[in-house]
Amino acid sequence: MKKYILALLILFNFVSNAQIDRVEPPFWWSDMNLSEVQIMFYGKNIAQNEVSVSSGLVIKTIQKTENPNYLFVTIDTKNVAAQDFVFTFKNGKKSFTQNYALKARRENSKYRKSYDSSDVIYLIMPDRFANGNSDNDSSKSTSEKSNRTNPGGRHGGDIEGIINNLDYIKELGATALWPTPLCEDNDEGYSYHGYGQSDVYKMDPRYGTNEDYVRLSAELHQRGMKNIMDYVTNHWGWKHWMYNDLPTYNWIHQFPGYSQSNYRMTTQFDKNASKIDTKNCMDGWFVPSMPDLNQSNPLVLNYLTQNAIWWIEYADLDGFRVDTYSYNEKEGISKWTKAITDEYPHFNIVGEVWMHNQAQMAYWQKDSKIGAIESYNSNLPSVMDFTLHDAIGNVFNQDNQSWDRGMIQVYDNFTNDFLYPNPDNLLVFVENHDTGRFNEIYKNDFKKYQMAMTLIATIRGIPQLYYGSEIGMNGDKGKGDADIRKDFPGGWKGDSNNAFSKQGRTAEQQKFFDFSSKLFTWRKSKDVIHLGKTTHYIPENNVYVYFRYNEKETVMVVINNNSEKQILKTNRFKENIQTYKSGKEVLSGKIVDLNTEIEIEGKSALILELK
Repeated sequence: MKKYILALLILFNFVSNAQIDRVEPPFWWSDMNLSEVQIMFYGKNIAQNEVSVSSGLVIKTIQKTENPNYLFVTIDTKNVAAQDFVFTFKNGKKSFTQNYALKARRENSKYRKSYDSSDVIYLIMPDRFANGNSDNDSSKSTSEKSNRTNPGGRHGGDIEGIINNLDYIKELGATALWPTPLCEDNDEGYSYHGYGQSDVYKMDPRYGTNEDYVRLSAELHQRGMKNIMDYVTNHWGWKHWMYNDLPTYNWIHQFPGYSQSNYRMTTQFDKNASKIDTKNCMDGWFVPSMPDLNQSNPLVLNYLTQNAIWWIEYADLDGFRVDTYSYNEKEGISKWTKAITDEYPHFNIVGEVWMHNQAQMAYWQKDSKIGAIESYNSNLPSVMDFTLHDAIGNVFNQDNQSWDRGMIQVYDNFTNDFLYPNPDNLLVFVENHDTGRFNEIYKNDFKKYQMAMTLIATIRGIPQLYYGSEIGMNGDKGKGDADIRKDFPGGWKGDSNNAFSKQGRTAEQQKFFDFSSKLFTWRKSKDVIHLGKTTHYIPENNVYVYFRYNEKETVMVVINNNSEKQILKTNRFKENIQTYKSGKEVLSGKIVDLNTEIEIEGKSALILELK
């Protein structure tokens, strides 16, 4: 009989423990700035229980919602050493326990160095980059299975494939890696892009495990490189585990149910905007399959803040890129960003602010004087320079200069740098995973590629490269997103062309790679480019000339977008050339005499280190 009773007790304890299906965050750390942690316990009727915790830890508040399957328990970890604790849940005579850990932080974790203008960021679509482990191409726990014959399907790229090719990325001259989201996306189709996340505490099993992601960071750090997470605050996917059992009705924006965003981000600061238009921008859903998160709900904001900090600490991250930043509720996203940078003072975050006006983009950068007009500060350190991207997308097909065509468009972009609180911290790029491919727009014209890459490698800001362009990859945006997100050749066993190795590249691929690698490797050690001052000259005959300089060094850049050879009289640039007599061209090694004139071939660029 005693054995029978004992067995029943063990069974009861097992069943009771099963009442908790999720604990998020699953653990925390001691000695954090965010010491009051709101733990979400999820399980059938969990809210019917009284909660206590073992000695040494203080429960500040217990919050219930209209959904009895959730309990939000806030603990105070201030001055509490790393150790294990036990939560007890009691409902009448029944009780069960749940272990919880406070872990020790990495040494100097708070002051981790992030990415900055000394870096070059390499952007990849992980599903399309390299398949290092074919065993995880499909997963029992996710709906969409691997089908490489489907352009918009899962192709099998994974974390192991990224790790296997980090040396390739380093050889290219990149110093930081930005993979599009790696957390689970359980949509039935088109789940490969990862922006419809279904679990934000777990890597997608088709990419690997959380431990694999931690290993990716470690492998990058061993090579002196950085790991940037693509974080999504604005929405989740409709297959997110919470969506069918929301903690509160207003966890997401409801109208009720779905309403489309109008995508008019100008309503965020337009003094004349109607309230309904502003609401539909911020609260409307990005697409029907992506429920819009309500950052004005403190529970949601806490959840997103803690999740972001948890990943930084757990995976030893070096920065964030935040998707659709300016579609968030601007007060909520400002608090989210500040909480992260308060925790990590040097942590860089770049927000996707896809606008086409410098004043409107500058509004979103931290300490913007434009935002200050209405007492708003986004706290966002960096934004993406989309106006420069706009100019790059057409300027190199404009052989002849007019008042507003040709290289004057690039020049004019930089004349507005006074609008930005920190132009050195802008992300500069010729393309990304959502835009047209540069090599498609310009039909793989190598000379135009050279001019564009020379530009983003030598101007202010942080250059970002998109995977494959460095070997001449193209893709037609008009055929759909899958065409601009093709598989990297050589990333799969059996590929006829392996562009990850010199031996496997075609002559054309090698030409693109050699130029890119030499350019961006040179940039790595150039403080004058990273943080130097800029003087530029109004383009003449479609030739743009600018100087990057500091107290120790001067670099002269000449970009001739004219199809004809041009001769430049150097006396025009005397204020920067000063007493320098010659310049060494970075890529060719040739010495260029600066005494009277410079000759430059049509559709070409020069980078001169002045001597």
